[in-house]
Amino acid sequence: MRHLHKVFYWSPVVIYASLIFYLSSLSHPEVYVPSFVLDLGDKGLHAIEYGLLGILTYRAFRYAGSIWTASYAVLLAIVASSAYGLTDEIHQAFVPLREADVWDFLTDALGSSLATWGWARFVDSPQ
Repeated sequence: MRHLHKVFYWSPVVIYASLIFYLSSLSHPEVYVPSFVLDLGDKGLHAIEYGLLGILTYRAFRYAGSIWTASYAVLLAIVASSAYGLTDEIHQAFVPLREADVWDFLTDALGSSLATWGWARFVDSPQ
């Protein structure tokens, strides 16, 4: 039963990270994204994209990990999702017509940090 519990929380992280990887591997991802999403702008999209990854990762560490990972779930989620943002930018450097951008990475990390902290503080708070 514990195994299903882990699958329940980690599957969304893996699926969503795979979607990010897929879209990052496209030379023109805007063709596959609805226009209202593009209206957010490049940095807004990065912040929301990695904010959601941070929240999903936080939930996995918090509820499907050990007591230790649950205690440090916010920090672990921010580090993991920000690191994924870094690897995503490196990946984009090798995709035709795409480039790595340090500002995109910083926006990924900021979006992940704010969303993860906000979720833990205001939505998932035990109070």
